[in-house]
Amino acid sequence: MKASESIQNYKPKLREYANYTARQIKDVCKNIGPRPTGEENEKIAQERFAKELEKYADSVSIEPFDLHPKAFLGWVPLCAIIMIIANILFFALNIPVVSLVLSIICLFFIVTEFLFYGETLDPFFPKRTSRNVVAKYNAKGTAKKRIIVSGHSDSSYEWRYTYLGGPPLVTFVIGGAVVGIVIALAAQIYALVAGSPDNLFMDIMKWVLLVWCILYAFAIFFLNYKKPVEGANDNLTGAVASMAVLKYLKDNDLRFEDVEVWALLTGAEEAGLRGAKAFAKQHKKELEDMETVFIGVDTLRDFDFYAIYSRDMTFTVKSDERVCALLKQAALNAGMDLPFKSIFLGASDAAAVCKAGFAGATLAAMDPAPARYYHTRLDTGDNIDLKSIETGINIMLEAVFLYDEQGLTTEYHG
Repeated sequence: MKASESIQNYKPKLREYANYTARQIKDVCKNIGPRPTGEENEKIAQERFAKELEKYADSVSIEPFDLHPKAFLGWVPLCAIIMIIANILFFALNIPVVSLVLSIICLFFIVTEFLFYGETLDPFFPKRTSRNVVAKYNAKGTAKKRIIVSGHSDSSYEWRYTYLGGPPLVTFVIGGAVVGIVIALAAQIYALVAGSPDNLFMDIMKWVLLVWCILYAFAIFFLNYKKPVEGANDNLTGAVASMAVLKYLKDNDLRFEDVEVWALLTGAEEAGLRGAKAFAKQHKKELEDMETVFIGVDTLRDFDFYAIYSRDMTFTVKSDERVCALLKQAALNAGMDLPFKSIFLGASDAAAVCKAGFAGATLAAMDPAPARYYHTRLDTGDNIDLKSIETGINIMLEAVFLYDEQGLTTEYHG
């Protein structure tokens, strides 16, 4: 049975659940506001969502975990400062070996923290406590498989240059800083191999790297820690849409014979997927006890960019092809033929779950440029798109019903 066949007047009902999602988002943005990882507002929002979920779920738990939230993007100002020091030393003292060591350290932080979402810098930043909210909707009989729909409930600090100039300015500042590191490494290695040459080429390179320090100075202020954002779309849309799935099942007295449905609202996604990592670790044995499917639902805002994300490039993780196939057919059942895409810079909670060894994939409707509102003060409750939210709930419901009927396979029939 398709979700669209589960009740009469399915389409009008969908709009009701989209409106429910929109009201929840606007209320949180208005009455709670920004929710930086590990701060009081994140906790308040999570407790509010848990109380709401108690109306629809058979059990709800709030699961705390410790982390160092500012470490994940802390490499940006730290590496900028390191490179300023390295370039000045290279220019003024002509000691390429010291500058090279500093540049390598900087590159190490970028690769481990950003490309692999590691925890290299954690010891250098304050510890905080975040939480995951886990809501379970039981099967009628003995559960034999499980499907989890998930979004995150925290929000980011503002990306200053996204707000001031959009993607071009972000690319110029951050991309330029990374390019500068590569140039510095090449120059420093050349100087060492050539025996610290004193020639016109090296004189020019030293001046180039010195001027590049201006760009690094701008990079130091990439994150505006004084301005956390509401994050209405990124990613309250995914979190509350996941809640709406359980609400739909409960409201319409729908329960599967052997499939349990969970809604997971992770914390600390903006701090390097720490909530999803903590969830996968804490529930490892439980998740291994039966087949489990994880659908990460990210920003549901930009309808023309709806896609299934089959790979997180910077996290070097490939989504489970069976979950991708499930979402593909679910979208077809909902009247949409979605493309498969890769997240080139960044990752999703599904990537953390896949890396832990479980089957997952991501559904999102987000301009990958990114959009001007992304991680800025423009991501407000007044800037959501009801059509995108409604479509997301529809696809999620179709995925849940399809999984109940046909299980996990690469070949589905609508």
